[in-house]
Amino acid sequence: METFIHGNVFYEFAAILAMAAAVGALGFKLRQPLIVSFLVAGVLAGPSGFGLIESHDKIDLLARIGISLLLFVVGLRLDLHMIRTVGTVAVAAGLGQVVITAIIGFALALALGMSGVTAAYVSVALTFSSTIIVVKLLSDKREIDSLHGRIAVGLLLVQDIVVILAMIGLTALGGGLTEVESPAGAVALILGKGAAFLGLIALLMYYLLPYLLPRLARSQELLALFAIAWAVLLGALGDLLGFGKEVGAFLGGVSLASTDYREAIGARLVALRDFLLLFFFLDLGARLEIGVVETQMMDAAIFSLFVLAGHPLIVMAIMGYMGYRRRTGFLTGLSVAQISEFSLILGALGVNLGHIDSNAMGLITLVGVATICASTYLIQYSGQWYETLAPYLAPFERKRAYRETAGAPASSGAIDIILLGLGAYGGEIAKNLMERKKKVIGVDFDPRALELWRGRGLPVIYGDGADPEMLDLLPIAQSRWIVSTVRDRDVSLALIKILKHRLFPGKVALSARSLAEAEELGAAGAHVVFRPYRDAAEYAADALTEPARLLHSGVDWPVTLKEVRLRPGSVFSGRTIEEIALPAETGVTILALSRAGKAHFDMGPLFRIYPGDHLILMGAPASIKRAEEFLGQRIPIEGDQEPEMFALGQVTIPPGSASAGRTLADLRPRQKYEVTVIGIQRGEERITSPAASDVIQPGDTLIVVGSKDAVDRFEALPFS
Repeated sequence: METFIHGNVFYEFAAILAMAAAVGALGFKLRQPLIVSFLVAGVLAGPSGFGLIESHDKIDLLARIGISLLLFVVGLRLDLHMIRTVGTVAVAAGLGQVVITAIIGFALALALGMSGVTAAYVSVALTFSSTIIVVKLLSDKREIDSLHGRIAVGLLLVQDIVVILAMIGLTALGGGLTEVESPAGAVALILGKGAAFLGLIALLMYYLLPYLLPRLARSQELLALFAIAWAVLLGALGDLLGFGKEVGAFLGGVSLASTDYREAIGARLVALRDFLLLFFFLDLGARLEIGVVETQMMDAAIFSLFVLAGHPLIVMAIMGYMGYRRRTGFLTGLSVAQISEFSLILGALGVNLGHIDSNAMGLITLVGVATICASTYLIQYSGQWYETLAPYLAPFERKRAYRETAGAPASSGAIDIILLGLGAYGGEIAKNLMERKKKVIGVDFDPRALELWRGRGLPVIYGDGADPEMLDLLPIAQSRWIVSTVRDRDVSLALIKILKHRLFPGKVALSARSLAEAEELGAAGAHVVFRPYRDAAEYAADALTEPARLLHSGVDWPVTLKEVRLRPGSVFSGRTIEEIALPAETGVTILALSRAGKAHFDMGPLFRIYPGDHLILMGAPASIKRAEEFLGQRIPIEGDQEPEMFALGQVTIPPGSASAGRTLADLRPRQKYEVTVIGIQRGEERITSPAASDVIQPGDTLIVVGSKDAVDRFEALPFS
């Protein structure tokens, strides 16, 4: 192999990428992040393995561009609003965990015989957790929008800002950790350069970018190319000023974060960022020497245990003190129980600056691999870990976890529904329930959502709907329904289990992602299982395939034909047409009905209607309005699409026609032609509700309705 690729960079890169793909596939099978796979691939491709890597300078160049793009994307997605959303807990837990971990880690490193500088680097590297890994794993578990997920992301954002500041200080001071020549002058110079750099970026943001970006955005490819060039150029400028290319690239991302194009740019660059970061981790793995690694194993094990246990304990202690429940603190702490890719970047920076040697870098890398591997399984099975350890976590929760009990409404009398989750789906449910005058209590952890619904008169409680222990705070004994919009199988099953244990007398409605999951929840005891995506897809399919825009045929007739769609929860759901008594109440007839793609024209009085049915109403305009008010729970269908299932047509009976002189009953339009005669135009006279006994006269124009094909066939009949 070495002979085959020797001297040929293309062959070398082909072999390295093939090995990285193979190791990555194995890592994916073992549910490990690609970072670990890339480090392992680097070890295998390096001198300790197959010795495939020779072009270190080229790999190093790609690695540096990858790091710059990583920092650029971090800056591009810098969302300070995330910190405001989760309140002060993100700042307190983020900074508190960094400071406490650094102090304990520094003392531990000194106890293991490290020098002060090395101990400082190692302890700081231990403090940061991986934004990429945590966001990926929480997204895979669909917990990114849970309370602990949002706090974890906010905490990580605080840590990202801290690590950027640390890199700025280290890069700008250079050898400041070992030499102390004129520290005041060095600080003044750094501050002056920093102010000038920030001022330049501010000017570019104000004068150049608003003019340039809208023109570049006409081409997505050109916009992505500009973003890469912008990241690299500002990275080079930052390096020239002594702040490092990483800091310059980060500020380049921040300069675009407030524009309308940041999402489009970020989506385009993520894949490229991940590809180029591959070379950073490959290079890092290739530089690991097996002999050095063996001497660091014991120290790496000690620091790894400290990170895996210390990060969660520190976060739980801070969040418990701030009034959060132990479950929220535990899941948040478990999410950050690893060190970051920034820890490795910080260590590599220390090596380049001459502050630490390869032994310290190897130690940081080993701790990174161990904690990332272990935390992957901790996060994936966090629910089971909590169930096992919950009895021992009581010291991490106040007697009254006031942060998650604030605003709990006092219960008075029976409650119709307790709604867990007021997001997009839950919010729509709440809105419709309130329109139906139902007594509802909502639960959510988004302060904006709580403020919105309080303003609308809905009693709300701050808390995570995915937390079954929230039931302790809720008046479930007085509630007829518990409704959860959280689409998490484990959470839903735990909710059913707890409600059964507490002998909840009401009914339970849950949300599922798939048919199999819905069936499992139903078998476990759920009375109703929602499948929001399926329901929305069904409604969309109805809208695309079943529009009954009857008035587009241009027929002049004083009868309005209106389509309405019956909502879920309608008071008329399951009623027969006879029970609804629409003609007697409003003078309007249900002319036709469409259900699941099938049209029904000749419904008997015992025909039942159900949610989602499309009702075709016929009557005078004023009567149609009364009918809509009478039905109440309907969804009017607006728009001007062309008819696809129903149509309105007309046929004139010529003199001498065999049909003249016959009654409508004799003509049998429904039975023979599948159309309904809804009116007769006779000279100036308009018969709007013809009876079966009405006799057809020569010159009459019959107004008919039916499917488009049936109307076309009827109009084509020879009535001569």
